[in-house]
Amino acid sequence: MSKKKNLIVVESPTKAKTINKYLGKDYIVEPSVGHIKDLKKHTLSVDIKNGFKPIYEIIRGKKDTIKKIREEATKCEKVYIATDPDREGEAIAWHIAEEISIPGKKIERVLFNEITPKGIQEGLKNTRELDEKLYSSQQARRVLDRLIGFQISPFVSNALIKKSNLKLSAGRVQSVALRLICEREEDIENFVPFEYWNILGKFEANGKSFTGKLIEFDGVQIKNPEGSKTIQRGETQKEFQKRISNFVFISSEEDAVKLVERIKKEEYYVRSIKRNKFKSSPKPPFITSTLQQEAARKLGFSSKLTMMLAQRLYEGVSLGKEGNVGLITYMRTDSVRVSQDAISSVRNFIETKFGKKYLPTKPNEYKSKSLNVQDAHEAIRPTYLEKTPESLEKFLDKNLYELYKLIYYRFVASQMTAAEYEQTTIEIASPSFVFRASGRVLTFDGYLAVYQESSDESEKDDESKVLLPQIHENQKLTLIDVETKYSQTQPPPRYNQATLIKELEEKGIGRPSTYATIVSTLLDRKYIELKKKAFVPTELGKEVNGILINYFSDIFNVKFTAKMEDALDTIAEGKSEYVQVVGSFFTPLSKLLEKANNEIFENGVKCDVCGAPMVIRVSKKGRFLGCSRYPNCQNTKPITAFQENKEQKIAEGIFCDECGKPMVIRKGKYGEFYGCSDYPSCKGTKPINGSKAFRPIEIQDEKCPKCKSTMVLRIGRNGYFLACSRYPECKGTKKITKQEAEKLTKI
Repeated sequence: MSKKKNLIVVESPTKAKTINKYLGKDYIVEPSVGHIKDLKKHTLSVDIKNGFKPIYEIIRGKKDTIKKIREEATKCEKVYIATDPDREGEAIAWHIAEEISIPGKKIERVLFNEITPKGIQEGLKNTRELDEKLYSSQQARRVLDRLIGFQISPFVSNALIKKSNLKLSAGRVQSVALRLICEREEDIENFVPFEYWNILGKFEANGKSFTGKLIEFDGVQIKNPEGSKTIQRGETQKEFQKRISNFVFISSEEDAVKLVERIKKEEYYVRSIKRNKFKSSPKPPFITSTLQQEAARKLGFSSKLTMMLAQRLYEGVSLGKEGNVGLITYMRTDSVRVSQDAISSVRNFIETKFGKKYLPTKPNEYKSKSLNVQDAHEAIRPTYLEKTPESLEKFLDKNLYELYKLIYYRFVASQMTAAEYEQTTIEIASPSFVFRASGRVLTFDGYLAVYQESSDESEKDDESKVLLPQIHENQKLTLIDVETKYSQTQPPPRYNQATLIKELEEKGIGRPSTYATIVSTLLDRKYIELKKKAFVPTELGKEVNGILINYFSDIFNVKFTAKMEDALDTIAEGKSEYVQVVGSFFTPLSKLLEKANNEIFENGVKCDVCGAPMVIRVSKKGRFLGCSRYPNCQNTKPITAFQENKEQKIAEGIFCDECGKPMVIRKGKYGEFYGCSDYPSCKGTKPINGSKAFRPIEIQDEKCPKCKSTMVLRIGRNGYFLACSRYPECKGTKKITKQEAEKLTKI
């Protein structure tokens, strides 16, 4: 009898191929190709009255995948689920386990931090049970996103129906990111710059010239202005007054020219020389957010492209005869931690390739600066140091090569010695003026031998690049030339791929796995666009943001969203319950939504069942009107009811006989008629110019001869008649004369 095999279920076919290569014939590796179940489409799919229970369905096209995995599980001795080692992977694992569960057969969870023989063996040695807390955390995030998407998105579509025919959306994190971009744009538009002038003196000593900047005149130190002339966002009047009172600067060209004339008349000498040595330490290895930031700055990659390429490097890339090889550790992480084995390997590599002076006496240690660090996985690093980017260049396409190179050398640099500089600062003085010249020299490159960090901001000036001559204190200098340089304060820069992710991370908004999706969603919805590699809100984006801030500011803000991220983390840690966290969000959401609907739609179409405003919703069949109190009220109407309501004209001088309110002109099957403006609360109607057309009216005192239900007054080819209100289920009718009809309807 042949030995039974073991089954390993992963997400990706590429990952399956790489793992299968390492494990051999005793294992069968099957891919789920991502999620197999999700919340039902086109319905809320959350049972609010029953503990926010999600209602899942098999994703279209996944039944055959599940069938195949179940068949293999039945034949195999052990079943391991090795989906990605994060919350999303845990949810996929949970759903797979539910669908392939076999009585008496234990399903074990495996985590592969790296797709290497060692990483796979370690994962299989340290299996665990499925983590219900981690799954509940992911489920809470999914349910919260659905509650927002299904309730606030239609509200936004409804509020802006005259301005856009697109399907609009709101999102728990997406809308906060949009708010940040819109507020930054508003700050730029409202920015009023300070104008100021710098004065630069060109001096000569020992036959060499150098430039210094004026920093003091007549005993007063220059402090150039910063920021806007007007109050900035979040700044109080007191803070504003304090900020602008600190500035001492040359505010006009006329003043600058007068100073230049005085400067030319004085003699100068070296008042002081200061030489300082300082070090620049390497940065830690990448985490998800810093990888996306650096790839955007150095390579111009979008967050989405960066994560797609990183996924390929993690799951395995074909290296010719060697087959598929996983080249980096798991790419969704917020921890800068590195295994001791990896540190030992990289230290040996550094000493061998660069020498002892590039190797610190002890390993460099790093602490994460971001909020809510999970520390579940190592930092992003290469899995094989011997596989240098240069040695693999022929196997990798250009983008894959560039990203691998970035990850590889950032990791190597993180365990190298600091770079060393010597900074020289010279002060040049006269009786009335002081100039300063600065320059620095790299004395030891250290980690810069392999990697240099890029920056979000350009150098404020070029002083640090000045090469200064060898001079001594009290030495006399010759003033060769003086020039004025116009400047003005700059508004805050627009967010780009790197700075937006940095801002979200620092404020604790979203998670490493969501940053790329947030940006791509905003672009896909046409809420923002890229201009010169920076995000600019579109008019539609501004409109959507305005609606959300006006009605849901308490929810779509940085503090509330960061607080929700904390709460989701507490579910994963077992410190709070799923129902508690979702409820704490849903309660204020419901109150704000009800208030918003009442405010913005009080003159719109009302629900026939409960009288609440109707809002636009979207199904697979298109748009329709649904009650804003859904799921408590599930009444719906065709979208034409909204369009008819918007097209109604007030009938001047015509008032309802039932309630006295103005009547409006409506269109029915048989033409135009007057209908009460307070419909459906009042169903009063009148004909126009003797027309027979009017809206069917319910007659409470008349009962159907067939089923005893209420009758409705209608008009047909042969005049008025009463019909069962349950039509077409019941087709009971009763003839009635025009006089009887007029009496019933008070016409």
